[in-house]
Formats: sequence, C-alpha cells, structure tokens
Amino acid sequence: MSVNLTLLIVMGALYACGIYLILERSLTRVLLGLMLLANATNLLILATGGYAGLAPFYSKETAAEDYNDPLPQALILTSIVISFAVTAFMLGIIYRTWVLARRDEIQDDLEDLRVAETPSFDAEDDAEIPAETSEFPVTVPAGGREIPAEDAVQEEKPGSTNVDPRPEGGGK
Repeated sequence: MSVNLTLLIVMGALYACGIYLILERSLTRVLLGLMLLANATNLLILATGGYAGLAPFYSKETAAEDYNDPLPQALILTSIVISFAVTAFMLGIIYRTWVLARRDEIQDDLEDLRVAETPSFDAEDDAEIPAETSEFPVTVPAGGREIPAEDAVQEEKPGSTNVDPRPEGGGK
C-alpha cells in the first residue's frame, strides 16, 4: 500500500484549521471548524482504506485480495450523515442566538466566571473524615464480649497493647 503524501498534507491542514476554528468564540467559526474536522476525518478513513481495487462484484476468476474493501466507504457515508446532522443542529443554534441576541459570539455568564474563580479545595468535601462519624459509641462483638470500635481497630495492628496475653476462653 502506497501512502499519498498530498492527501496526508491536506488532511493535516484540515485538522489544524478545524481545531483552530473550534477554539474561537464565534458560533459560525465553530461550525466551520466542525465541518473541516468532519471532512478531514473522511479523508483519514479514505486513506486508511487502502489502495483502490476492483469494484466489489463477485467473479470466480478474481482473487479475494483484488477486491476493494467497502467498509471505509460505508464509514465515510455514515460520517457524512452524522456531520450533516451536527451541521443542521449548529445552524439551528446559530439562528436562535442571532434572533435572540443579534450576535454570534458566546458571552461569559456570571456563573461561569464565579465557578472559574473558586478554588479547587472545598472544605466540606475535601476534609478528612474520622474513622467513626457516629455520635453513638460503636461496639464490636469479640470473643463473647463487646469491645469499643477504637479498641477493635487497635487489635488489628501489630504490637497491640490492649490484647489480653492469656489464651482465649479463660484457659490456663
């Protein structure tokens, strides 16, 4: 399979221009960027589909390797339909914002600015929570008796000092 360098350069330029236009604040430029990205993706799928082979008609004399793969063509057709739907949706949004505000630029909301200025640390959500948050004492059954939860936690640690060294069950 040979790589068409011109196709790759055009595809790279379409991707670069599309990403640049998507980062703009104008909805019309965002729409144009989306359209360029969709076309660049169609070229990418076409380039990865391989060389142009024979039409996919069945013939006993033709080897299976000589046929053209129809999957990239089906993917491109699906991509065209999806990009048409996204373009129609964006045109509807652009028209609605033009009717309501007579401008095409996206404005910052006060709420967006407030959220952007808040620090990432939230004292309530990010504070360390103690192991036991209940106001009632919690006891754990252990060896036929109830012990406080703090002591049960300490028993799990190596070198615990609150464990009776005698064997369980009151043995000698």
